[in-house]
Amino acid sequence: MSDKTPSSSVSERSFPTESDCASGKARNPIQPSDAAPPEQSAPHDEVDIDDVAPRRAHNANDLIHAVAALILAVVVIVVATYLHGITTGVEHDARTAGQAFTWLMDLPVSVLQQFLSFVIIISVLVHLLINREWFQAAVSVVALFCGYALILGLSFLLAHIGVPTLMDAVRSSEGAGPAMLPDFYAGIGAFLSVAGPKRSRSSVKWGWNTLFVAAAIFVIVSWHSVAGTIVSFAVGRVIGLVLRFAMGTRTQGLWGSGIVQAAGNIGLNLTELHRREEADEIGTRKTRLDDDLIENSRIYDAKDVHGKRYIISVLDSLPHAAGYLNQLWQGFRFTGVAIRRDRSASDAVHHHFSMLLGLRSAGLTAPSPYGVMDSEESSVLVLDVADTPSPTDIGSLTKEAMVDYMAYLDRANSRGYTHRCIIPDTLAQIHGEHVIVGWQNGDYASGSTNIAMDKVQLLVLLATLSNPTIAIEAALQVWNRQTLVSLAPFVQKVAIPSATRNLPGWNKQLLGEVRNGLNTLDPHDEPDSAEPVTLARFNVKSFVSITLLIIAVAVIFTQLRPNEVIDAVRHANLGWALACLLLSMLAWAGSAITLGSFMERGKRHWFDLFCSQAASGFTAVSMPAGVGPAFVNLQFLRKNGYKNTAATAIMSVTWAVQGLTTIVLLLIMGLFTGRNMFSGMVPTNTLVVVIGAIVLLLCLCMAITPIRRMIVDKYLPLLRSYAHQLVEVLTQPRKLAIGVCGALILNIATGLGFWAALMAFGNSSNALETIFVFLLANTLGSAAPTPGGLGAVEAALTFAFTSIGVPPAVALSATLLYRVGFYWLRIPIGAMAMKRLDHHNLL
Repeated sequence: MSDKTPSSSVSERSFPTESDCASGKARNPIQPSDAAPPEQSAPHDEVDIDDVAPRRAHNANDLIHAVAALILAVVVIVVATYLHGITTGVEHDARTAGQAFTWLMDLPVSVLQQFLSFVIIISVLVHLLINREWFQAAVSVVALFCGYALILGLSFLLAHIGVPTLMDAVRSSEGAGPAMLPDFYAGIGAFLSVAGPKRSRSSVKWGWNTLFVAAAIFVIVSWHSVAGTIVSFAVGRVIGLVLRFAMGTRTQGLWGSGIVQAAGNIGLNLTELHRREEADEIGTRKTRLDDDLIENSRIYDAKDVHGKRYIISVLDSLPHAAGYLNQLWQGFRFTGVAIRRDRSASDAVHHHFSMLLGLRSAGLTAPSPYGVMDSEESSVLVLDVADTPSPTDIGSLTKEAMVDYMAYLDRANSRGYTHRCIIPDTLAQIHGEHVIVGWQNGDYASGSTNIAMDKVQLLVLLATLSNPTIAIEAALQVWNRQTLVSLAPFVQKVAIPSATRNLPGWNKQLLGEVRNGLNTLDPHDEPDSAEPVTLARFNVKSFVSITLLIIAVAVIFTQLRPNEVIDAVRHANLGWALACLLLSMLAWAGSAITLGSFMERGKRHWFDLFCSQAASGFTAVSMPAGVGPAFVNLQFLRKNGYKNTAATAIMSVTWAVQGLTTIVLLLIMGLFTGRNMFSGMVPTNTLVVVIGAIVLLLCLCMAITPIRRMIVDKYLPLLRSYAHQLVEVLTQPRKLAIGVCGALILNIATGLGFWAALMAFGNSSNALETIFVFLLANTLGSAAPTPGGLGAVEAALTFAFTSIGVPPAVALSATLLYRVGFYWLRIPIGAMAMKRLDHHNLL
């Protein structure tokens, strides 16, 4: 039998059979004046129907459910192994509540299982064979055998592993030898999964219900264990769903005369219905434009009794499932960006219908929708053929055409409508007017982020088709200069659809050229200085955050010695221990004063500054000493409105002031204390070696012409701008004095913190001398490339204070107490501070 039914004047000769009557509900928000009245309806035997036989479709939901079943099986096995008490308790409660079924204990379990298996299998197979589902019946039987075989193999594997707790948890009472898992649920479950879905066949639905009741009874009377039953069910589902996905599921919905019947419910009395075969060809742009680029749809040409022509677009549930999964992925992929989630084909088509009506009511030219009709498995959109879009020659777009497209999008955005997937196919024409089509995944009442992404997608698309300069010049005629400048942070690869990135004009430098072109529109900005907006969950920032968290956890569990720390804190004087912790907070305040002194008064919020320095306490767990605070300060300044060069200059001045203050303190205290026993520890040639290596590398770079040209053209202007900002900051005495005061508070509070730790263990010492020794030892220890100088700082402090006469046990205990107040307790406080800053978009 041919897939295509020849044109016929009788509807009975077109298919399908059981779904022809499934017209379901229908809606017709727009009733044209020329709609045929019921008495003028064309009889079905006079309708010319030309359709294509429905084919099996791969349902992506089958794979997802199979993965979920596999995860369930693994979780149950793990729980049965390590939480044996839970599964035992559940089984005991079930068996206690099921005393009424004790009479079943007298029946042989194998006989009852075979009887239920026979009833379920025969009833489902008879149903399939009556409906001439030969292929599905055969695969269902194959799934039955595969379920039995796989559960037997899994039983042998678990027996080979030989974990006694696991074997006791999953073993069934009638299982002999290694066949410990019940095969009943795996075999019948796989069979019913392939024969389904249960919503389309009553025999499959009753088969599942029988299987569930049998499982409950068998567990109650102790024939099967809870864990073994669940694992067997999960294995059967995995096999059945994978096989069902591989062979495909028959599409059931509106076909042939079913569409004609449903059309009558919205006032359309069709005389012709012809399926477009080219609609099945992926990428046939001309055909897809006819129904406004609905994904995975079937397209029909139709004519009513008055001779008026329509385009009928049918979206089935199974093809739509893949689109829904893509929507879920996009929603998980993006952050802060609204993504539509149409669970059913009906939701998608109804929303698309309302989008087109809204655009037309806003005065925009768009495809003209006539009505919507639904069945259980299909949703149909009827469009007027008079307003069908036609393709645009994107290879020869003029600047005027670009302006038209941008003006169209601007009018839609001004009414809250966003497209959300502007690709080459969406650039079209209706009656010679340039329009944007394909609004199925768009939405209304949109926020500023979605509007900005729409503009960026169109701007980058036009830049790819021509060049960035022409596209930006065209945009300036529609969007004002400030709007274009504000788009620069959204120019990211993640915001650009793959269809645009696959164009011949796309290259890796294009986004940078567009971003630089937008930045140059602001005379007060520097090129490439806009801080990118976070659009994707999986980006450099999130990767760094996750990496830092993993490192922090690893450091805490590998380096923290709870017994030693607890013992040190237990024997410390509580008052001095609290003083050590308070001095730790004071050190943060000093660091915040230094950073805030170089910021503008309007951007200086002291609590936020304190939180930024507290957040650096968390990054210190994952980064070498000094790197974490620099990273946090730079991000904090950017989020407060400073451009890259200004933020880098302020951060560098803060670091320089703190470092120079530490050096000056060491020199002054060294003169007063007379301590010189550490002179041999300082590697005198290290600085010379580092400077020599840097100069050598710079000379080699400048000797190579391409590298020298890149440095002079690209990096030297940035360096000059940075130097200008740095000099401007350093030439403000008042700010510099406040910054130095903050750095003094930081250094003195940190040194006094260790002095308080010594006092907590009864070691009285000169505070000034203790600060000097501590600063020198801590500076040397922090130079180690470990998170927070971990290990090196403890060794340096213990050795330093032991060398000046502090008992080794006291020096070690004081060091541990100091690290509790200035390192370990800072971690949770810093994590909370970081979360607050991130919540307020300050980090």
